[in-house]
Amino acid sequence: MAKIKITQVKSSIGSTKRQKATLEALGLRKLNQTVEHEATPQVMGMAQKVGHLVSVEEV
Repeated sequence: MAKIKITQVKSSIGSTKRQKATLEALGLRKLNQTVEHEATPQVMGMAQKVGHLVSVEEV
């Protein structure tokens, strides 16, 4: 399965609790932190929900 890199590029200050929980579930805790996940529909949906806070690239 394909892998994707998700990097937090914007602060979660001012975001809703749900968006903060989504970032935490993706493994993102700090600004400019990068995590690598498999490109499952669940992970892609989570990345899309916080798309304004993260950047996604395929590996």
